[in-house]
Amino acid sequence: MDQDLQSLVEAYLDDPTEQNKEAVVMAGLPLVRSIIGKISVPDHMLAEHEDLESVGIVGLLEALDNYDPEKARFATHAYRRVRGNVIDYLRSIDVLSRDKRKKIGAVQEAISTLRQMMGTEPSDQDVADYMGLSLESYHELLRDAQRRFSLSLSHPVNDEDQTMVDVLPNEDAQESFERFERASTQKHLQDLIETLPERQQTILGLYYTEDLTLSEIGEVLDLSAARISQLLGKIQVTLESKMEEHAH
Repeated sequence: MDQDLQSLVEAYLDDPTEQNKEAVVMAGLPLVRSIIGKISVPDHMLAEHEDLESVGIVGLLEALDNYDPEKARFATHAYRRVRGNVIDYLRSIDVLSRDKRKKIGAVQEAISTLRQMMGTEPSDQDVADYMGLSLESYHELLRDAQRRFSLSLSHPVNDEDQTMVDVLPNEDAQESFERFERASTQKHLQDLIETLPERQQTILGLYYTEDLTLSEIGEVLDLSAARISQLLGKIQVTLESKMEEHAH
């Protein structure tokens, strides 16, 4: 698939006709759809799949306009532009309310506090009880956290302005995470990931290394996409709380 896309892009560069451009768009649709499938999309009238796909295609075309084949394969070059367009669009429609963002921050603080009190990782029920929430409400917050995580991967996480995208482990060049190897954060984050339960490490691997969507991971693990989103949210707030403790 990547090879077909690359060939069509090179054909367009040699002969930039509308027909060749359309061929690139059609070949690039699987990449756009894969990116969208990895984001927990809110229930919003402006966030239908067709809307997000159109936004992603705009990013694909922008990537095509400034592509230099001497620097990288097109899929690698286009990934961040497409993803960035989708993320910026979702931010523009105010995905999470201020109240929900505040509650997600409270989840992170609760996990950190309970970890210190208990000397081990708190269960979902522990955190829900501590926060005075039902387990169902807590799980909904975790799904919100995963959505926020998808939208915050470009935020700096250290003094070098590196982002979570830059420091999360992924050997897939398509996602352009090679800078992770140079990050001073690498070893620490790897150590934190290794403290997670095995299933959570598996989910991270499928999501970042294997590039599976939420639905595809659910099929592998026989879980719903909503459950995978919830688990990814839990992983995110757990890692953030541990990194925050390390910073202090």
